[in-house]
Amino acid sequence: MGMSAQNQGLGLRVPGDGDLPGTGPSRGQGSPGTWQRAGAPDGGVCAPAAPQPGGRHQRQQGCGCSLRLKVQGRVLLLTICAAGIGGTFQFGYNLSIINAPTLHIQEFTNETWRMRTGQPLPDHLVLLVWSLIVSLYPLGGLLGALLAGPLAVTLGRKKSLLVNNVFVLAAAALFGFSRRAGSFEMIMLGRLLVGISAGVGMNVQPMYLGESAPTELRGAVAMTSAIFTALGLVMGQVVGLRELLGGPQAWPLLLASCLVPGALQLASLPLLPESPRYLLIDRGDPAACQAALQRLRGPADLAGELAELEQERAVCRGGRARRPWELFRERALRRQVASLVVLGGAMELCGNDAMYAYALAVFSQAGISQDKIQYVAIGTGGCELLATLLSCLVIERAGRRVLLTGGYGLMTCWGSVFTVALCLQQGSFSWMPYLAMACIFASILSFGIGPAGVTGILATELFDQMARPAAYMVCGALMWTMLFLVGLAFPFIMEGLSHFIYVPFLCVCVCTAVYSGFFLPETRGKSFMEISEELHRLNFPGRGRGPAWAGPEVVRSTEL
Repeated sequence: MGMSAQNQGLGLRVPGDGDLPGTGPSRGQGSPGTWQRAGAPDGGVCAPAAPQPGGRHQRQQGCGCSLRLKVQGRVLLLTICAAGIGGTFQFGYNLSIINAPTLHIQEFTNETWRMRTGQPLPDHLVLLVWSLIVSLYPLGGLLGALLAGPLAVTLGRKKSLLVNNVFVLAAAALFGFSRRAGSFEMIMLGRLLVGISAGVGMNVQPMYLGESAPTELRGAVAMTSAIFTALGLVMGQVVGLRELLGGPQAWPLLLASCLVPGALQLASLPLLPESPRYLLIDRGDPAACQAALQRLRGPADLAGELAELEQERAVCRGGRARRPWELFRERALRRQVASLVVLGGAMELCGNDAMYAYALAVFSQAGISQDKIQYVAIGTGGCELLATLLSCLVIERAGRRVLLTGGYGLMTCWGSVFTVALCLQQGSFSWMPYLAMACIFASILSFGIGPAGVTGILATELFDQMARPAAYMVCGALMWTMLFLVGLAFPFIMEGLSHFIYVPFLCVCVCTAVYSGFFLPETRGKSFMEISEELHRLNFPGRGRGPAWAGPEVVRSTEL
């Protein structure tokens, strides 16, 4: 790298013949060998002199801009796909494929018990075993969420995603050989392992992508985590069709098919760069950070972004990473933690799962035959996928707060109409089941527009480098715990409230919409430094930034 970047700082690097393209100013613009110092808060960065006027320079500048966008778009897109296919895609995929072989696995459990003891397993115990198989997935997700923080700090964001596939490989082997071995316990252990993998991936993937994306695309890039979740749901529904792997003989292959996305990630992700922020701030490696930025941004002038990274690095001298329980004790993190808890909990308590649970019954009452319901059900996952794609396109224009407030507000409206339709469908209104069916699709669309994707961005944008891994641990643990509790209590809620089952979820949606609209700070188009300054003002009202406070507290090593 020539002169020591650690002594000079990335923003003060003197260009030379050994510079990589895009890491320093280009001599192709302006007079050869002419350089001027651009004023910067961190002491200045080297920048090229003003170009001479002329058509040739404008043509060169236009071609360079086009090439930069193409290179940046290609590498960033590959990074998104490689991280997503083995990250949140696995969460959605393994969440949905378990529905198709329900009866087959229950029959296998009963037959296995009969072969071992000579006696059939009572129906209530078969149901208990099945409940354990289903509930071990969110339990594994909780363990994975707690494991994600230490992994992301110790191994880095990219290596954590790669190592995470060990759980997938082990689970696929257990699923694939479970019937041959005559062991339903292998299915239970496999569900626990894929749950751990989903918990790690759901936390590390948005962290990795949010730290790798440029400021103007950070929201859209982080939203792709929700897109891959919805894509996994749809793919799981499609692969689980009876004509594919949902039959009585193919269900071990259906469960073991999680191996395919894991193998794709293992083949592609090692070729892509690590998070530049992790390389500089956590590992203290300016050369690796600059090389990663070069690959992600292409032949661009990196001076501004390098100056921002160097400023974050400059304010981190000493200290250590936050531990999860420390986030609740610091006044400087009060608004961030409140937003994380409220919105993270609301994502699982907003009633979206209730819509999915009621969908089959409503479709049946609307006159759809039983052999066609599985195809209509694919439309529910398709709605969420379509909504997350739309949200990804508009998030940098509309902002996070608008999408969250609008999403929960629309869910409140559709949930209210849905409740009325459920109450009146037994009366003389024959078209009420169709209205209820429309409300299901509309509510899922509303969930995908805002809560499904924006919630996962919050821990990346609201917390600095020191607190981010711990914030993802808290958010992940909260969401998986809520998912487990809702799944456990939902049958009792459905039996007790009957047609009014959605009323508690309506209250959650209303409260969350109010909080998002009035108390959640907007982060659209702001750098991490600007977000931290705004949150500092919110956490300490009436107090200025202060001369001692220079941005988020970041450490070179963030060991938990």
